[in-house]
Amino acid sequence: MPIVQLDEHLIDQIAAGEVVERPASVVKELVENALDAGAKRIEIATAGGGKTLLRVTDDGTGIAKGELALAVRRHCTSKLAGGLEQIATLGFRGEALPSIGSVARLTLKSRASGAPDAFEIAVDNGRCDGPRPAALSRGTVVEVRDLFHAVPARLKFLKSDRAESAAITDVVRRLAIAAPAVRFEIAGPDRSTTIFESAALDPLSRIADVLSGEFAENSVPIDALREGVALAGHAGLPTYNRGNGLAQYFYVNGRPVRDKMLISALRGAYADVIAKDRHPVAVLFLTLDPALVDVNVHPAKADVRFRDPGLVRGLVVGAIRQAFAEAGLRSSTAGANGLMARMRPAAPPSVTPAPRRFDGFAPGGFSAPRQAEYDAGASPFRPLDAQAADRADAPVLHRTAAEAQPAAASNGAFNPSAAPDTGGAPSPGPFAEAAVSGQPEQADHGERYPLGAARAQLHGNFIVAETRDGLVIVDAHAAHERLTYEALKAALYGKTIASQLLLIPEIVDLPEDDADRLAESAETLAALGLSLERFGPGAVAVRETPAILGQVDVGRLIRDLADELADFGTADTVRSRIDHVAATIACHGSVRTGRQLRPDEMNALLREMEVTPGAGQCNHGRPTFIELKLSDIETMFGRR
Repeated sequence: MPIVQLDEHLIDQIAAGEVVERPASVVKELVENALDAGAKRIEIATAGGGKTLLRVTDDGTGIAKGELALAVRRHCTSKLAGGLEQIATLGFRGEALPSIGSVARLTLKSRASGAPDAFEIAVDNGRCDGPRPAALSRGTVVEVRDLFHAVPARLKFLKSDRAESAAITDVVRRLAIAAPAVRFEIAGPDRSTTIFESAALDPLSRIADVLSGEFAENSVPIDALREGVALAGHAGLPTYNRGNGLAQYFYVNGRPVRDKMLISALRGAYADVIAKDRHPVAVLFLTLDPALVDVNVHPAKADVRFRDPGLVRGLVVGAIRQAFAEAGLRSSTAGANGLMARMRPAAPPSVTPAPRRFDGFAPGGFSAPRQAEYDAGASPFRPLDAQAADRADAPVLHRTAAEAQPAAASNGAFNPSAAPDTGGAPSPGPFAEAAVSGQPEQADHGERYPLGAARAQLHGNFIVAETRDGLVIVDAHAAHERLTYEALKAALYGKTIASQLLLIPEIVDLPEDDADRLAESAETLAALGLSLERFGPGAVAVRETPAILGQVDVGRLIRDLADELADFGTADTVRSRIDHVAATIACHGSVRTGRQLRPDEMNALLREMEVTPGAGQCNHGRPTFIELKLSDIETMFGRR
């Protein structure tokens, strides 16, 4: 077939396939234009999931009459005064409005700041009509009807109206976090109205409005700077997580992005503190010189490229881990809320009780000996330990002060392998006074010891501790597993990891580019005990592997590394496998469920948890403790 020049309308429809994927893409482009115009109020109206109607109204600077026709033409923009090296706006390509006009019926109505009148222009199937006078007090109104009516095949690939409406809401939510000073309203006949009020003075309140009020309570602030790259925002606690990655919000110079390198960095920051099938919740803002990031990667502008991705990744991972370490020991409120929900008093049964004979004011009356005690003046409501002593098979629920006083370990550390002390005079432990008196610890104890004083061990595993303003329930096995794991990691990474020399070097055939990436990372891998080098074209020779891994499938390990380097530019596979071995050792070497702990052991475990980073969750991402505030307990008992 001969080569022909495509007509302009067909060119616009082809280009629209990259910019306008679904109704949510249209909303994204139009709202970004409104934000670039300095709008403080933006309203989005939809019908039919955005396929029938999309209307975006703003109070921005507007468009002058003479520029309306240019606004709907390709490659016409007012946002590239500084060139591609200094992009300071959300939009800049000049493709959104003409692309939308080529696949829908578009009406653009605007009144420029200071102009006496408003004007509008209409675009239908690529044909322009106007500008003509219109009624509008200020700002701009863009109305899109019958999306994809010109390309009906595209309609077949859209989802249900409800799914498309949800996608629109998600786009607006992401933009609302980026612009907390702007009021957003989403309405329409196919949805309930959603409003995000302006929160210029408190961006965290906007984040809480978009995500949930729980996020503010279950997150730590992030504020870090490295070599001119600033990172701010909030990262959710590891125990506050989701089943998918939809609650991860990344912004680069105020632009919402879904960059795979940033997603990988976030995953690396939570690598050993969250379960493999769970996803963290985070809102992160990166600010850097526009010349150090390329946002002109894709027409949708969701992907970016950093000039120094290693710097950005290291900043994200390091800042989040440091923030968790500085935040100290914190538990997610989700566990406490779930516990409270399960402990709500059940409604009384509706079954009518059988009639019974009146035996006095004490239900059921007393036996003859108990009645004699009562007649002699003894109270029928005896202490719990006295009642328990009435039954020969009842466990002793209270001990004397001498029995309850813990025997201090020689070094004050938690030692699960030590045999219970059955003889000798006990000596006071760090919380002996509080444990004996049965009174809450003093204020200074509450500040020094956030996990409080151990009071009891339940079901051979769970430690109940009393704090200054509530109580804590600790999973002893999970907590000790984390402590052992952190100790193993400190021993492993405190020096060069031991390697084992292969008797015969293993040659692994790879594509040439994968072999080049591995060779470039050879120095980093050597520090982890993996020694490799190039072995001719398209191959690497592995001479040493980390000793802690034991017998390892070298070929699979190298190929996994090559895939990770290609996808994310990192070589975390070796470290993750080493961490997995350390986690397995920690799991099997930790105190087992059913092991009865002495009071000093329980208190020593609590003290070590308070000073160990990441002790709020075990190696598998499960919480190690749940905290209940005194106010929560009083609420459950109706005292508030």
